[in-house]
Amino acid sequence: MKQDRYVAYVGTYTHENSVGIHIYDVDVEQGQMTERKVVPINNPSDLVVSKNHRFLYSIADEGVEAFAVQKDGDLVPINKQWIGGMRGCYVEVDDENRYLFVGGHHDGRVSMMRLLPDGGIGDIADGVFHKGMGRSIAQRNFIPHVDCVKLTPDQKFLCAVDNGLDQVKIYKVDYQFGKLKLIDIIRGPMESAPRMIRFSRDGRYAYILYELLNVVEVYRYSVVKEEPVFEKIQTIDTISTKEDICAASGMEISKSGRYLFCSNSGINTVICYEIDQETGMLTQVFETKVNSDYPKMLAIYPDEQHYLTLNNNTNDIFSYRISYEKKYSLQEAPGIKVDKPNCIYMMRLDQEA
Repeated sequence: MKQDRYVAYVGTYTHENSVGIHIYDVDVEQGQMTERKVVPINNPSDLVVSKNHRFLYSIADEGVEAFAVQKDGDLVPINKQWIGGMRGCYVEVDDENRYLFVGGHHDGRVSMMRLLPDGGIGDIADGVFHKGMGRSIAQRNFIPHVDCVKLTPDQKFLCAVDNGLDQVKIYKVDYQFGKLKLIDIIRGPMESAPRMIRFSRDGRYAYILYELLNVVEVYRYSVVKEEPVFEKIQTIDTISTKEDICAASGMEISKSGRYLFCSNSGINTVICYEIDQETGMLTQVFETKVNSDYPKMLAIYPDEQHYLTLNNNTNDIFSYRISYEKKYSLQEAPGIKVDKPNCIYMMRLDQEA
């Protein structure tokens, strides 16, 4: 049987030594990556690949940029577009490749961009600036900061995670007319700084990571009379003991949907939870001290036997082998040097490649 081939795209900050998106060939069995090339782009701090694996969309200083994904995983630029506000920080695309959604940390804006038949980015369909003030005197948590935009699994609603307002605003997406309508708000605890949201593989549960509280909140998700319903069922810590300097930073769910991983900057740890497939609730499996500083984001290899951390302060990527039975993970290979890694997307290539 022919072995699946995988590629990984790593977005970076380019204000120092990096120049763009790093493309890696991935050895899933060994939990290792080998750099192939770097595609120039200004500050690709977040990126996403379309569901059909034909296009990659990235944040850029100019707004957003589209690339065509080749059979071997290489990237060919298509076009760039301004997003109608300050520089974005997060991108999301719907399953049918109709619209690109952009979250703005600096200006608290959610942008909805039309996509063209060739995968290019069209004009601005809609844009919403979040308004108000957070409940903290700290500047970083005082004004709107949209740090994540994520569609619900049914594609009906867009969740805009506002780190500054301690809220997740829920917008109904009108695909026909290209409009966003605020329909609900999940209000987090005071000074909690929600950072991102993820959904279970079956679409029944949502997980919100809070940067300042170092917790994950678990919600049961459903749609009743065409409106979203989020019912909180659990709150669980991402750290074993309360620390003075710690910020929950990354969160991802494994391919099978059995595990959820979180990374913590400050104390530099990764924690793994098992997801109860019936209730959606989390139980801690292990916690590992990682060999780097500021594991801003992480990724889980497709076979779920390894994970990696993107370490923003030490400019490296490290992989760890997992033992679920013995409840630990262990670094097995030297790290990969890359300047200011900020995001990653790991993808299976077409078998013909």
